[in-house]
Amino acid sequence: MARDQLALFEAPSLPPGFRYRPDVLTPDEERGLLEQIRPLPFREFEFQGYRGKRRVVSYGWRYDFNEKVLRKADDMPEFLRALRATAARFAAVDPAELQQALVTEYAAGAGIGWHRDKGMFGDIVGISLLAACTFRLRRREGVRKWERASVTADPRSAYLLRGPSRDEWEHSIPPVDALRYSVTFRNFRPE
Repeated sequence: MARDQLALFEAPSLPPGFRYRPDVLTPDEERGLLEQIRPLPFREFEFQGYRGKRRVVSYGWRYDFNEKVLRKADDMPEFLRALRATAARFAAVDPAELQQALVTEYAAGAGIGWHRDKGMFGDIVGISLLAACTFRLRRREGVRKWERASVTADPRSAYLLRGPSRDEWEHSIPPVDALRYSVTFRNFRPE
């Protein structure tokens, strides 16, 4: 088989700065988190008058997409501070640096389109719960082409967007097949 044909079957390389690790939580830890997460005061995601299928709740800080401003939000509850310590170990940062938490509920059929997180945020650490999803990444390559990569984010796994994977690549999640939760922690870029 020719070298070019073999390349078709190789897994695409992930962008520099992107890390993924399965099983950062045990099944028992996941169950305990879900008990705490399910009753949170979720609200439909709003983006410039559009309501998304996913529901969210923010802690520490909340970005208001309608007014395009960052607002102070409620402090993280204790169970999220414990999860933040896990996320911080994975990202090799101090837990106190992860000042923003976004908990997202994806009902079956919900996803999130191509985007980059707002520029004031630095590292992005996500933890997947309950169901797997495809975490897609892309960056423009020329005028009409995209360089693409993806990873299956399994329940209890974590991913990190830092450096080029954070600044040069967009990410998205296509509609999920089953109820899924994610907890995303962010820090702020140095001023």
